Amino acid sequence: MVKPNNCWYYEVSKTAPQYALRHLSVAWKRCFSKVASKGGASLSGQPQFKKKGRDDSFTLDGSISVDFNRIKLPRIGWVKTFEILPDNVIPKSVTISKKANRWFVSFKIEKEPQITHKLVDVVGVDLGVKALATLSTGEVFEGAKSYKNLVAKLSRLQYLNRHKTKLSNNWKKAQLKIARLHSKIANIRKDTLHKLTTYLAKNHSQIVIEDLNVSGMMANHKLAKAALVYGFL
Repeated sequence: MVKPNNCWYYEVSKTAPQYALRHLSVAWKRCFSKVASKGGASLSGQPQFKKKGRDDSFTLDGSISVDFNRIKLPRIGWVKTFEILPDNVIPKSVTISKKANRWFVSFKIEKEPQITHKLVDVVGVDLGVKALATLSTGEVFEGAKSYKNLVAKLSRLQYLNRHKTKLSNNWKKAQLKIARLHSKIANIRKDTLHKLTTYLAKNHSQIVIEDLNVSGMMANHKLAKAALVYGFL
């Protein structure tokens, strides 16, 4: 029903629309089973239309090859990457995504889990404002102050962009700068959280953590900025 009216279907890999339909199926199943979804779902849980130009991504599988700093994708061919790719990797699938006008590739591979030696069997984690996390063993992990350090630059870019004509070339350039700065802040925050969770998972068998009322913190204007600064969101 769709292909006769959309010739581009024959120009792309068949797996891209197949994965899109699978994701749609999962979204509707989550909706019918009353499972809350924050991503592309509304307050009622129904999946929302994915707008073009916002969080663009697609997934491919099949004949995928990895070679040093390039990757071979179905129907696209060899694509050069800025970073060196891992050796001896046979991806089950790859997801191509676009963020702040930059393209990224992520792999899905099979890997046997490795059991690591645990320093402490059970550890308690206390999340705070002054420090990201304080462990029951006495270790303290500082939060990523990316938002606090870059908020002045972000405010300046948004201030300069307020009078630009919407959809003009200068407006688009300014929007791209703002998007890249937002992406930089988010990446620094994610890096800090990944390092913390990796350390906890590798060195402890059981992790006990408190349940924070994030929505309540965001309602308090004094705690809202602190929650953003230390990467709670």
